[in-house]
Amino acid sequence: MITKDQVMSAQEEWGAGVVKIGSLKEKRAECEAYTSDFLDERYAFETGQVLFKPTKCADKQFRASKVEAMSYFIAGDDRACSEDKGFAIQPWTKVRFENTGLILDAARAIAMGNYFFTDLDGNEAKVEYTFAYQMIDGELKIDVHHSSFPYNPT
Repeated sequence: MITKDQVMSAQEEWGAGVVKIGSLKEKRAECEAYTSDFLDERYAFETGQVLFKPTKCADKQFRASKVEAMSYFIAGDDRACSEDKGFAIQPWTKVRFENTGLILDAARAIAMGNYFFTDLDGNEAKVEYTFAYQMIDGELKIDVHHSSFPYNPT
């Protein structure tokens, strides 16, 4: 059975990875290599389909490949989606998760809630998320990532 602690650890590692990507913004080759490894370690692209709906996308809302996920996280001249600005190279100084709920099973887990991204000025951006994880070789890997800004009626 996957535990709450395992999910929280996977979330902490994901957040630390996003912060690390941003810290490498000025070292492009190192940033690309780290981001590729981050996607391999945190996402289940190697096992099949990953459903990825990033926060800041309008033209290409869903990203089905590692190449498209990399484009979203770090953009660049060779980005796969022209609208991408490099979400993770903002940069962010901290990511924290507030889980609303977890569904835990033997080989899968689902977490939903809000996560908060802190920028260099200490401002927090609140974002809603749903992550689904598969247990693969003893590691939780994301196969569903849905992220969106909270509803704003104005």
